[in-house]
Order: sequence, then structure tokens, then C-alpha cells
Amino acid sequence: MEFKLELVAVPVSDVERAKAFYVERAGFTLDNDVTVREGLRFIQLTPPGSGCSIAIGQGITEMEPGSLQALQLVVDDIEAARDELEGRGLGVSDVQDFPWGRFVFFSDPDGNGWAVQQIPDYGGERTQPEGL
Repeated sequence: MEFKLELVAVPVSDVERAKAFYVERAGFTLDNDVTVREGLRFIQLTPPGSGCSIAIGQGITEMEPGSLQALQLVVDDIEAARDELEGRGLGVSDVQDFPWGRFVFFSDPDGNGWAVQQIPDYGGERTQPEGL
């Protein structure tokens, strides 16, 4: 039995501003933008290469805009990812090194927090070595 996480709701205050941010700045693909009925608009966006998407819109979640933290994207090359995001005009942190990976961080216009991680190479394994 597989349990795949495929959609995460992200609370935003201004749907058009958030949609523009995720498409133009973060480089997500716009998969769907449907107004189901008055008060319910569903927008699905997917990061490049991801099997999991996010949903923004109206009537999608009761979470407060900006309250979602620690969303994480994983890349093979953190410097290239940082350069791409910065080149799109996204305010992204400097690369930070930790024993569990190399990271850059950014937030959407509402303050929802994202991390981009390059997982350390432990000899071809994507698991940490003993003792960590």
C-alpha cells in the first residue's frame, strides 16, 4: 500500500498576488484554476519535477494566511536552485549548511515559509549515516 502526499493547501490572503508569486517568482506550474462556485476557487500549482502540488484559492482552508511554515522542496544543486530563484526576483536567503543538508529559505507574500534543501550525499544513499 502506497500513501502519496500529493496536495498541500497553502493559506493566502490575496489569491491573484499569491498565484503570480508562485508562477512568476517561484517557477511553479499552474495546473488548474477553477471557480467552483461563489466563495470557492481552487488553484493547483506544482513545483518543477514534484509529485506534490499546492492549492491556493478562496474557501480552500481555514488556516490563517502566512501560518504554514516548513514547507520543503528538495533539489540536487542548492547553488543552482538559489541562483534560479534569485534570478526570478524571489527574495531568498544565502545558502546555509547543516549536518542534515544545505538550505536556502524564502517566504511567500503572506509569510508562508519555504525551505529548499540539498540532501547530503552519504555515498549514494539518501539516508544519514550511523551516529547522526
